[in-house]
Formats: sequence, C-alpha cells, structure tokens
Amino acid sequence: MSNDDKLRDYLKRVTADLQQTKRRLRDAEARRSEPIAIVGTACRLPGGVASPADLWRLVHDGADAMAPFPRDRGWDVDGLYDPDPDAAGKTYAEEGGFLADPGGFDAALFGISPREALATDPQQRLLLETSWEALERAGIDPTSLKGQPVGVYAGLMYHDYAHHVLNLPEGLEGYFGIGNSGSVASGRISYTLGLEGPSVTVDTACSSSLVALHLAAQALRDGECTLALAGGVAVMATPEVFVDFATQRGLARDSRCKAYADAADGTGLAEGVAVLLLERLSDARRLGHEVLAVVRGSAVNQDGASNGLTAPNGPSQERVIRAALADARLTAADVDAVEGHGTGTSLGDPIEAQAVLATYGQDRPVEQPVWLGSLKSNIGHTQAAAGAAGVIKMVEALRHGVLPKSLHIDTPTSKVDWDSGAVALLTERRDWPEVERPRRAAVSSFGVSGTNAHVILEQAPVWDDAPQPGAEPVSTATPLVLSAASEDALRAQAAAWGRLLAEQPDTALSRAARTLVTARAALEQRAVVVAADRADSAAALDAVARGEEAAGVVSGRAEVGGRSVFVFPGQGSQWAGMGRRLSAESVVFAEALVEVGKALEPFVDWSLLDVVNQVPGSASLERVDVVQPVSFAVN
Repeated sequence: MSNDDKLRDYLKRVTADLQQTKRRLRDAEARRSEPIAIVGTACRLPGGVASPADLWRLVHDGADAMAPFPRDRGWDVDGLYDPDPDAAGKTYAEEGGFLADPGGFDAALFGISPREALATDPQQRLLLETSWEALERAGIDPTSLKGQPVGVYAGLMYHDYAHHVLNLPEGLEGYFGIGNSGSVASGRISYTLGLEGPSVTVDTACSSSLVALHLAAQALRDGECTLALAGGVAVMATPEVFVDFATQRGLARDSRCKAYADAADGTGLAEGVAVLLLERLSDARRLGHEVLAVVRGSAVNQDGASNGLTAPNGPSQERVIRAALADARLTAADVDAVEGHGTGTSLGDPIEAQAVLATYGQDRPVEQPVWLGSLKSNIGHTQAAAGAAGVIKMVEALRHGVLPKSLHIDTPTSKVDWDSGAVALLTERRDWPEVERPRRAAVSSFGVSGTNAHVILEQAPVWDDAPQPGAEPVSTATPLVLSAASEDALRAQAAAWGRLLAEQPDTALSRAARTLVTARAALEQRAVVVAADRADSAAALDAVARGEEAAGVVSGRAEVGGRSVFVFPGQGSQWAGMGRRLSAESVVFAEALVEVGKALEPFVDWSLLDVVNQVPGSASLERVDVVQPVSFAVN
C-alpha cells in the first residue's frame, strides 16, 4: 500500500471517529436538556383533599381549608391558645391546615405489622401510600418495579413524632430508630417496592420537595434512573412549631396566608404530602404513559452571606429564576403564570414579588402580565410538601386551562413597586386560553435555610399518533376486578371507584376494567364486579363498599404468587356457533379472532370468521383440519 493510500485510510478513520464523537456529544447534550414528563401525581392536603382531583376542586372553587386545632392528637388544645403574643409557651393562632387522618395507614399492603406501624412516623407512612398511588395513577403496577432503577427523592423536615411516641405502649422501642429516621423516609419506599435507583431524603426546610424534584430531574437526564418519585411531606405531631412561630411573631392572627396582600401579617402553618412520578419525555412517549405536564427546566441556589440566615434574599431569587429559565431554554416572556412561595409574611412576600417583577415582569406587554398566586392562601403553608403541592396545583391548571384565584388579598402590598413590571395578582379566577405555544407556569420555593428552588412547567404535548378515545365497546359483561391487602381496603377501593365513575361519566367502563387488570397490583383480597352498564356497575360497587352480597359480584381471598396454567381443550369441546355471541359483544375477542384468522389464511382454504359465525356454506366443524384451529382460536 502506498503512502497516499495509507494517508487516505487514516483520514477516513479520523473523519469517522470525529463524526461519531460529534454524534455522541449531540446525544449527550440532548439528554441533558430533555424535558421531564410528569406521568403521575398523588397528594393528601388540608380540607379533606385526598387526590389531585380533590385539590383542583378546592382551588377552583376558591375554598379555604384552614380549621381549628385537632382534638384527636393528645394536644392540650384549650391550654395552647392565648391571644397575647407575649404569653410564654402559647400560640396566638387558633387554626392551621391539618390532614384529616394522618395516622390512618394500610399497614398490611406494605407488609408492616401494626406494632411497627404505630412506631413509624406518619410522614413515612404517607409517603409510602402516596408513592403507591402516584404509580397506579400513571398506569404502573407498583409491584412490577422490583429490581428496576427507579429513584426516590423525598423532602422532609420534621422529626417530632419521636417525642409523641414516647407516650405510646411499651414494646415499640425496637422500631423507634428506623421508624423515625429521616433517611428511611425515602429508603423505606425503595425497600418496600424493591426500587434500586438513587434514594435520597432532602431537608432544605420549605423548599425540600421542589429541590427533590430538581434532583430527580437531573438523575433522570443523567441516566441514574428510568423513573423517579419526587415529593415531600410535613406532619406536625406536636404543636411545638406553632409556639415557636408565635414567639417569633411569624404567625398570622387568623392563620390565613394573605400572599402579596397589604393585610399580610404572617403565615398559616399546615400539613400535607405531595408526590410526583417523573420520567424522561421520550420514555413516556415510547411506553405510552399519559403525560400530565412537562418539567422544562429547574434550578437551585443559595442566598449565601445575605442580611440574615433566615431572611429572604431578592437577588438570589432573581438568579434562581434566571437559571431555571436558562435550563429550560426559555425567556421570561414565555411563561404565563407563577405559583409563588407566597407565605403571607410582610417581609418575605414583597421581596419575592419584587424578584418576580425584575424577571418575569420585564420585556412583556403590560396587557399580558405574568399572573402571580399562591396555593398557601387556600391550604396554608405545607412546609416540606409546599413546592410539590404547588406543582400539582399548576399541573391541574395547565390541564384545565384555568388559573385559580388567590384568597385573602384586600389590596396588593404597598411595599412593592407594582408599576416596575408587568405582574398581576390572581385576585379572581381567570381562563387560561390556548395560544400558539404551550401554556407555561413557574413554581417557586424558598427554604428558611436560604436554599431556593424554581421549576418551569409546560403543558403536555399532543402527539399525532396518540390513541384517540373511541366509543364504548358494545358488551353485556364488563368485569371490574378489585384487589386489596385487606377487606377494609377492598371496600374502600370499591367506594373510590364508584365515586370516580360517577364523577367522570365520560370514562368508559372498558377503560376502567383494563386499568384495574393491567395497572394495579394483584393482591389477596379480591372482588369482581360483572355489570352490563354504568348503573349496574355503580350498584354492584356500592354493595362491595358496604360489604354486602349482590348480583354480579364475586369476592373472596386469592392465593397470590401461584403459577399460571393454560388449558387448551381438545376436539370434542366444540359446538356450533361457539364464540359467535362473544365476538359480537366483545371488541377485544373479535379483534383476536381477526388476528388468528389472518394468521391461518395462508394455510387453509376456509374462513375462521365464517366458521365461528356459522355462515351458510362455511367449512364444517366435523373436519379435523377445521375444528382444531377453531378450538384454538376460540379458547
């Protein structure tokens, strides 16, 4: 080979390597900027909110969820309140945002004994249950993820349940350590479901859950996990935080967060849990998961050496907003609304509003302002869960095309120069119309330690090849298969499905039936409801919920973990017209017959569908070359 040939070969190899390197760099850059899909959400929040749908109803209706101190937690409620702010060991606020039953827990579902459950912080229990619910709402059987690289990022800041359980019965000591460990808040989810991705508990105080979302998105883009659960939880097991905030004059006298209002006089403390299920957008599309909304970008930073450890820092808030926009590859004018931190304090709210004005309020028409509001005006400050709860609110707002109003705003705070930018408060509910681009919203969370987080959300994409809802298949028998770990849970599930079908009349029974079979764990307690229409289904589900017998209902305990056995009957089990009625009533069965018929066509001189439907002149079932394939197709 001549020197010229060697040089030519060398240049070819170098060029090929260079092209391959460029391709890898492009792929890596695309992964680093790929949007993250939100494919599942779950929450428990004040006001009896047990689902994202409940939360949407609450904010859409402009409801106020604050309530008096609960009397079922062993608190000295009567001795706790004192209107005098200087009263030692007292609180001058009488209300908060409380979960209805933070101690309620389906321990059997997670293989936890009643004794261990009692010693386990309710925050761990709530994270377990809402993580399970988020997966199921995404159409994923939680038990199917064992051994998979699924990440868990949980925000948590309270550890006061350990003080509460000191008064519980003896014999629980061995469960205290694990049951009240912050690290186990995320680790227990991973352990219970067998998840092998990163498992991290985050404590940046009130920004914890939004920081958890940011870390989860990074991990997905870096390939550390294929799915990620991200969220936060806060349960006040003791009233100590109310006393602490009262001492600092940080509570609103009426416990209401008057976000960005002139009347703002402090925050209203609340509890809650909110969990998001995240996935790379390309994976969500490939796997057919419904995308609720998209995380376009996010950022986290710190106040640094500001004018006080706990004081908010305006320039840092501006920087985290700009960093999130840069991560999303968007400008401030591309965002329509901001779900603010908005705790209702006279110091923090004006600083935050000024940061929003300095960023989102610039370079946009005055008649198209960015709309600013806060969920805390409805439910109070849910602390470590606040950011994720705000995300769920805005996900629902994106889906419904409505911006809910913020409550308790008399007039915008006079401590802010509102004329310095195009920002308007959501003092009334507003329609959020479709425009030439996707709707977008931002969510902010700022921790008392100085850690700030900001996330940019975008309306879910519409794909041309997405399956379109069709008409309800004609069928006289739609089975709804329910399963749970206990009889009580089974009845509760029947009641929940009954409510869902009543509240969502457009949901086809066949879709509900398919979801129950393919996207729910198969647990020991079972009930099968076989009904011809929605009315019969509702009546049967109501009977299961009440623990009563009813026509079309079969219930009992199943053996879980057994082997599947397929039975193929031989010649002699057939009869004329077998399968004909079922093929007319069941779309799934009819499609399967068509598929088998096409597969048989190259090998036979007769039609499978003609034989099943007993078309005059069709091949006889007495022929062995006919009866065997037909029996296989039908069975």
